[in-house]
Amino acid sequence: MLLFRAATAKDVQPILDLWDAARSDHAETPDTKEAIHRLLDTDPGSLLVADDGEVIGALIAAFDGWRGNMYRLAVRPDRRREGIASRLVQHGEARLTALGAPKATALVGRGDEQAEALWRAAGYRDDADIGRWVRSF
Repeated sequence: MLLFRAATAKDVQPILDLWDAARSDHAETPDTKEAIHRLLDTDPGSLLVADDGEVIGALIAAFDGWRGNMYRLAVRPDRRREGIASRLVQHGEARLTALGAPKATALVGRGDEQAEALWRAAGYRDDADIGRWVRSF
């Protein structure tokens, strides 16, 4: 049975393994145990997993008090095309709506056709008027 739930500390290594197996060429930020533990401590419930006895999907759905942000969506490559990513997005949206988010932003790598198609199918649009400016620390 497929369960969608908030991640816990016991999920940290399986999530890292998932993100490693499903990592997009657009991903730049290193994934670490410390980063996931910090997320679990500072925003409990924001890291969602799809679990069928093991972690097969994950999504961060965080709310900053202004808008919802979804990123790090991943599904194990051998379990794609089963609707798992779409269901994770639905659970992320439900979480963000419950927290009062009036809208959500999805971080999607430009040119990642598979990811762009998924988010488009979920009802999101590419906001070409707003750019994302980043700086790493």
